[in-house]
Amino acid sequence: MRTALDSTDLSIEERKVFLQKALIKTHDVSNDTLRLRHLSRISLAYKKLRDSLEFRKINSEVLKLSKDSKIYNVQGESHWDLASFLQSYDVLDSAYFHYRLAYKSFGQLPVDSTSRSRRGRMLYNMGRVQDSFKDYLGAEISITSALKIFIDLNDNSRIYNCHNVLGIIANGMNNYDKALEYFEKAGTYLTKIKSSRHNKYLLQNKNNIASTFLRSENYNKAYVAYSELLLTKDLNTKQPKIYSLVLAGKAYALFKNKKNNTEVRFLLDEAIKLNDSLGLLADQARPKQYYAEVLAAQGDTINAISYAKESKNIASSTGNNDRYLEVLKVLTKLDSKNAVTYSDEYYKLSEKIKDEERVIRDKFARIRLETDEVIQKNEVLSRQKQIWIGVAIALLLLGASIFTIILQRINNNKLKFQQKQQESNQEIYNLMLSQQGKFEEGKQLEQKRISEELHDGILGQMLGVRLILSGLNEKDDEASVLQRAELIEKLRESEEEIRTISHELSNASYQKFYNFIVSLEDMINTIGQSSGISCSFTYDDNVDWDDLEGDIKINAYRIVQESLQNCVKHAKCKNVDINFNLEGEYLKLMITDDGVGFDLSKGKRGIGLRNITSRVKKVKGQLDIKTKKNEGTTIVVFLPNNYIQQDNPEDILGSAQRNKSVIST
Repeated sequence: MRTALDSTDLSIEERKVFLQKALIKTHDVSNDTLRLRHLSRISLAYKKLRDSLEFRKINSEVLKLSKDSKIYNVQGESHWDLASFLQSYDVLDSAYFHYRLAYKSFGQLPVDSTSRSRRGRMLYNMGRVQDSFKDYLGAEISITSALKIFIDLNDNSRIYNCHNVLGIIANGMNNYDKALEYFEKAGTYLTKIKSSRHNKYLLQNKNNIASTFLRSENYNKAYVAYSELLLTKDLNTKQPKIYSLVLAGKAYALFKNKKNNTEVRFLLDEAIKLNDSLGLLADQARPKQYYAEVLAAQGDTINAISYAKESKNIASSTGNNDRYLEVLKVLTKLDSKNAVTYSDEYYKLSEKIKDEERVIRDKFARIRLETDEVIQKNEVLSRQKQIWIGVAIALLLLGASIFTIILQRINNNKLKFQQKQQESNQEIYNLMLSQQGKFEEGKQLEQKRISEELHDGILGQMLGVRLILSGLNEKDDEASVLQRAELIEKLRESEEEIRTISHELSNASYQKFYNFIVSLEDMINTIGQSSGISCSFTYDDNVDWDDLEGDIKINAYRIVQESLQNCVKHAKCKNVDINFNLEGEYLKLMITDDGVGFDLSKGKRGIGLRNITSRVKKVKGQLDIKTKKNEGTTIVVFLPNNYIQQDNPEDILGSAQRNKSVIST
């Protein structure tokens, strides 16, 4: 196996032959731990040879055997190998999942420097994946946790890497002062790194600082920083990729300082030629965009548009969405004829990216929750295994005894009751068959309804809580970051727990909805206070609100709630008026805001409006939406004026009077 791993004189096929021989011999090893270690090394060797089929096959075998044998170090290494394999193919959500499983596996090992270092490296890898999907909060938590471990272990190289990534995360959040602080902190550890990577880290650190100056539009400092980098000896031959980035960065800083356009074009030409010679297509979009801006400033609009389009095509083909959006903004300014098209493309791409990133962030949260739950369940099952075996034996003996007694009694009474028992059993069986279908159908409908109410109700209230918690964003110290993360993580865990409960519920009270108007007022006031929107609520005192049918009350409540949530999320309004009164034979609910409005004739309706439409249809009501861009929105709903049946007509009047007294207090 060592020959297959280390020899560079053999061809790939020859090395695979040695690996197959090693695999056959490994399966004959009797010691489980030793066999698993050999299999893990063979799996890694296939990964390095880029034989994905054999790697996945052996890796799967190692994972199963190590899990069954509870050999956690091999189990963690196999998850680690699989995660890095998936990451190399850009399957990042699955890579994150296996990094987390590796982290949990290493957590089962005795606590020493090796196991702690491995846990830190898994946290670091998870943070890098989260950063790539702009889950900056999650990435910051993961990298910060890794940093604490590496500081305790005095691992200077990885301490540098953690500070470096924290700086990149801060840049992603446009917190440039914080980014510079992290990069400068990373630079202080460079003197402690004695490995061959020292010079590479040094150049990387200086380039990150210069790039941050450029992003923050501090062009003078950016120009100085890039100029110092270009003085590095043999930079163009030893680190050509960084050299290309420095050329383009210095050119753009010089251009923004409105100095020496001749030198600007020379630097950009050099960067473009270097990228072409090295085949660095992904890095080509940046200098071509800069060139387009320079040409536009010089009045050469035609060539400027041409360079901008080249940059756009490269960004699209390499999946560089950030650069794609930047070039679209440039083209919108340059190409006035197609400005609307570029603007629409920018908006659609921006929304698509946000949606995809939101889905991935939610998936990361689910992965964290699910892996924790699985591990906890496995631990509980392992502890209870012996107990259940004893319980099972006891139950078996008890069952045998009961069976013997029952059998004796049946035999004694068999002749007397046999016919009657058969008739009764047949009757019960027929009744069960006839009722089972209806019972299951009703049960499923009830579960769906309760799930919907939990989702629309409790989770809606939690939105208000999350808005309040977002006030912590004004603080950027480490304690606040960790506190905010813990609180928001708890909210997410609560959301998942509520979803689980909503799927398991089978029966609940639905028809009774006491103090309807008070409940509406409480909900409206809560949303208004948490969002800062001024909410006004008026209603008709002559309506017996609490005696309305449950369907009418609960759907009216949810329509108001969903409308207010849309105001918070999308309308950007300052005032909302809610009016609920009796108009003819119908109840009229009208919700008016002074927000930005929207165009009903364009695009698909959001989930909020679809929920409102669905609820109106449930109660056979009517819905009318009036809105225009920048003119606010008015939602008018007509609901049936249906009351619950009561034996005594005076009960209705009494109920209405009681409610009025409650509201007045």
